[in-house]
Amino acid sequence: MDMAYANKLSSQTNEVIGRPVRRPGKRFKCGLDLGTAYIVLVVLDDDDSPVACEMEFASVIRDGVVLDYFGTLEIVKRLKTKIEEGIGQELLYTAIAMPPGTESSIKTHKYIAEGAGFEVTNVLDEPTAANAVLRVQNGVVVDVGGGTTGYSVIAGGKVVKVGDEPTGGTHLSLVIAGNRGIPLEAAEAYKQDARNYSALLPVVRPVLEKMATIVKRGIEGYGAETIYLCGGTCKLTGVENVFEDVCGIPALVPENPLLITPLGIALCC
Repeated sequence: MDMAYANKLSSQTNEVIGRPVRRPGKRFKCGLDLGTAYIVLVVLDDDDSPVACEMEFASVIRDGVVLDYFGTLEIVKRLKTKIEEGIGQELLYTAIAMPPGTESSIKTHKYIAEGAGFEVTNVLDEPTAANAVLRVQNGVVVDVGGGTTGYSVIAGGKVVKVGDEPTGGTHLSLVIAGNRGIPLEAAEAYKQDARNYSALLPVVRPVLEKMATIVKRGIEGYGAETIYLCGGTCKLTGVENVFEDVCGIPALVPENPLLITPLGIALCC
């Protein structure tokens, strides 16, 4: 596993969020992540260096299923246009990714990407896409999305099992909203504020334990020795400790877990 590479690439991507870099003469590849909480578009050049990243919070997709086709399409168009204006070039190609087990939604995701003006070059499952950044040879890559928790078991650098079950970051937000008596959007904003992390862990721990139990049940019998966590929820301080307690093996979190999966999608474009 190459945590140094993952941290460096995600840090470089963080620097170009809202600040695209012009690189005339370069070819670009994109990663489009249509998530339950966020739609993210990452752009790399042909040297795999981050060029741009834009994201938008939206409730138009749930667990890989598009609830609002035209709303999703408009967001993707908006993100693509914003980046194109910033880099001064048209974006032509993208890869997309799905939660494991949602293959029936692939056509809809492709239609959205194509409707925004992309040619789709690759379709992956999200945890496997994340491993293009993490480079795990033996272990478990866990992608905690907005609506589901997905995992890929890696052995000898190859994916030997994938799985995905309901319970993700949105469920944490629902618990926070109920606990604090605030609307869901306010709970989402509260959850993202690093100043609240330590106070939040006891409130959302039961949900995190359910996520960890999903992973523990899915990896039984595979001899996995380490869990690698990604997804915005994993920014919460202490998430890795919950997974370690439940699964009984070490768990690690990269510095910018939200960016790992969209970056992996882009690398596989």
